[in-house]
Amino acid sequence: MERPRIRRACLLWAALALPALTADRLGLNEPRAVGQQVAGLAVLAAAVAGARRYPLGAFGLTAVLGLAAAPALFTVSYCPALGVFALLLGLRADRVRPAVAVFGAVGCLGTARIALLGVDPAPEWVVLTGTLLFGCVFPWLGGRYWRQGRELAEAGWTRAARLEGEQRIAEERARLRERARIAQDMHDSLGHELSLIALRAGALQVAPDLPDHHRTAAADLRAAAADATDRLHRIIGVLREEDEPLSLTPPGESVEQLVARAAESGLPVRWETARSSPEPGGVAERVLYRVVREALTNAARHAPGAEVTVAAAEEADGTTVTVTSGRGSVAVGAASRTPTHSGGTGLRTLSAAVTAVGGDFEAGSYGDGFRVRAYVPEQALASTPPPTPAPYTAPFTQARRRVALALVGAAGAGVVLVGGGFAWYAYTETHSVLPPAAYAELRLGASAHDLAHVLPDRTVRDAPVERAPAPPPQDSDCRYYRASGELLVSVDHFRLCFDDEQRLVAKDVIPRAGLSRRPSPDEEFAR
Repeated sequence: MERPRIRRACLLWAALALPALTADRLGLNEPRAVGQQVAGLAVLAAAVAGARRYPLGAFGLTAVLGLAAAPALFTVSYCPALGVFALLLGLRADRVRPAVAVFGAVGCLGTARIALLGVDPAPEWVVLTGTLLFGCVFPWLGGRYWRQGRELAEAGWTRAARLEGEQRIAEERARLRERARIAQDMHDSLGHELSLIALRAGALQVAPDLPDHHRTAAADLRAAAADATDRLHRIIGVLREEDEPLSLTPPGESVEQLVARAAESGLPVRWETARSSPEPGGVAERVLYRVVREALTNAARHAPGAEVTVAAAEEADGTTVTVTSGRGSVAVGAASRTPTHSGGTGLRTLSAAVTAVGGDFEAGSYGDGFRVRAYVPEQALASTPPPTPAPYTAPFTQARRRVALALVGAAGAGVVLVGGGFAWYAYTETHSVLPPAAYAELRLGASAHDLAHVLPDRTVRDAPVERAPAPPPQDSDCRYYRASGELLVSVDHFRLCFDDEQRLVAKDVIPRAGLSRRPSPDEEFAR
């Protein structure tokens, strides 16, 4: 055991031993022999030593010590220790059933002792029950509540650390997503522009009035643009995730303007429309723009010189756009039909994007060429809303609520029980008081009938007979009365003994705790 732990154990033992040593001298307990006091201190020391590893055993030792000192379990000497070890039991023990079993065993053992050795069983059993509730169960529940509070705090810190880690992961994923979005935009926009540059270079190459050396330079430019497009696709493809959704950043121009710019670059494209334009900058407009741009890029790369038709038609609740290209030097959409550098990822990305907003996408051979057809609903959603997280339920909340309800229930039962017990105790103690002046007037030889008007209605059932100055007369019937109506303190008692004929044969004063003998009321009256 470490030194700080030893010091704490010694301080705890000293604090618990203090009432055990002083209660007898202050008159709060019945006087006990020195051997009993030493044995009690030794039991407390053993309980303190094992309280950390065996809290249930420490509480059991203290409860047995209390029952040995008083059948009703309540003693000023050991009740503080009983409450402390019950608190430690709730704080350190995980299981509930062993503690409840020990409480029940203590109650049964105390009830048996009261039935066998008790003088007035009813009030003693009330005191036993109240001591179990307020001196054992309440501190135990308080310890469990304290323990669950600490565990809840630890769980909260653990959850905070986990949420912080999840936040870092979410931020990293957001950065990766943004990087993929930028890569996608670069691939789509730069790839489209490079395809148009290659298309212009091809037109210059076949111009009839161009000198041969310029024609060669145009061919080189066209080849360089095509190679740059392929390299761009390979490099950017490393940054893109396979299932990354299509970026829907506003393009800055409409679909019609995109087609017009492609026509100015030399692409033989025709724009046909029979619809009203969707909301500018809306999701539907952005999806259609990406579909048309990808289709024109594929036509310029893989079918140069082929005529392209872009047709948009208004449906009942959306817009359908169709991009049809004829046969060129390379079949349109070859990237999706044969293994090339592009790998067909553009068309797959388009299909995923259109499907994500509730539309339909088709791409495939059409006659001698290739056709891309996409239907986008007018009220397309920007993205699927994230699922609403389930409300967080803190751990141990239900357990803490049950402990709190148990505390309230035990408090209510204890208040009723102890209140009733104290009322009965006060009634019996105050109705068994024989005033000292009346005691002084009692004369030996008087009959019980003649003294009935002087004697109280009740007698003391738990009189301190061990403090009597002399044993009672043989074959006599002794009655005990209190000299004062003070409660919860030790007071003098009077002993009146009657013979078989119910005549008073002896009267004695039993001094209160802490006094060996006091002058009798007869002596004081004589003075």
